[in-house]
Amino acid sequence: MENILIAIAIGTAAGLIDITPMIIRRLNRRDILSAFIHYFALGLIIPFVNWDIAPWIKGVIISVLTAIPVMIMVYPKDKKAIIPIATFAPILGAGIGIAGWYFIG
Repeated sequence: MENILIAIAIGTAAGLIDITPMIIRRLNRRDILSAFIHYFALGLIIPFVNWDIAPWIKGVIISVLTAIPVMIMVYPKDKKAIIPIATFAPILGAGIGIAGWYFIG
């Protein structure tokens, strides 16, 4: 149970990092909530995936793969949004992977 709580904290931190610029830009609440839930969920997934690769690579792969459908949906509406999504996905994914390895093992 302790590992789940740590994963929730990791996901919450990643979600807050991702949505901070969105809040500053006063984006739609639905978009902000969607982005937060995406990284919150990744905090619960990435640390528990057991691949025999470096934790940061595992995080990058999973985060980018889960961001691709989001980018496909967002692209017709806001082409400029692809850049921050594509930038944050590998960075936050790597961070979640490293934090999960460090705190959960």
